[in-house]
Amino acid sequence: MFVSALYGAASFAACLRLFRSYPLAVTPVYASGWRRSIVLRHRAFEGSGFYVLTQDPAGHFTLRPWRLDEGESQEISPGTPVPVVSHRVITEGMPVPRDGSLLGWVCDRQATVLLSVYHGDLTSQADGPQMRVLAMVGSEPVRWPPFTASPLDDGRLWEYVERGEIVDLACLVACGGGGASWVPSQHPGRAGQGHGCVVVHQNLRAEDYWVPAGVYMDHWMLREGVPTPAASHLLTLPGATDLSRRLAS
Repeated sequence: MFVSALYGAASFAACLRLFRSYPLAVTPVYASGWRRSIVLRHRAFEGSGFYVLTQDPAGHFTLRPWRLDEGESQEISPGTPVPVVSHRVITEGMPVPRDGSLLGWVCDRQATVLLSVYHGDLTSQADGPQMRVLAMVGSEPVRWPPFTASPLDDGRLWEYVERGEIVDLACLVACGGGGASWVPSQHPGRAGQGHGCVVVHQNLRAEDYWVPAGVYMDHWMLREGVPTPAASHLLTLPGATDLSRRLAS
């Protein structure tokens, strides 16, 4: 089913707004050429619920399901009719923070929960991006986000960002210069899916909040009472690296 060409123009304008309004969700230029993309989450239709919106250098956009077997790509340009489903995904879908993002959940001016974003290979048949909640060891669950169990299903991600309850930690970590480390899971399969933990060596302070020193691990592991290795031991594990270098890659 297609809407009129007027909706083509409306969809195109909505695409422009997405790339302008959500820079944290925009994947940088690909090495193969000038192309940017945003991943959108929309749960109303069949499939994984994730879609990739790509900005093409030719002056139009392309929308496709995350999984290539869930449908075909749709060009979005002012003069092209747009299917109702595509129009709704663009205008109603929730942008997902770009791959590799590290965010913080701020409660009482402390970011004692980190949010690690992992997309994986855009050409894969995986179910879609994930946002993993890494809580500081010893923190109380009552201070964790209300969406801890399923971050990308909450639908209010950008409301939290607008209110300052979710913050981008990239600049703070970079300015901290060696103040935090990423330790990948020692299970090869899980490490390949972006699992790991963060060790913050020293308090990292921003103007409106601060990140306490400590170990930040997957909240499920903390709920289940999995023993937490000491920070000094975690930093000796294979793959441990300065978090600022990981965020810059």
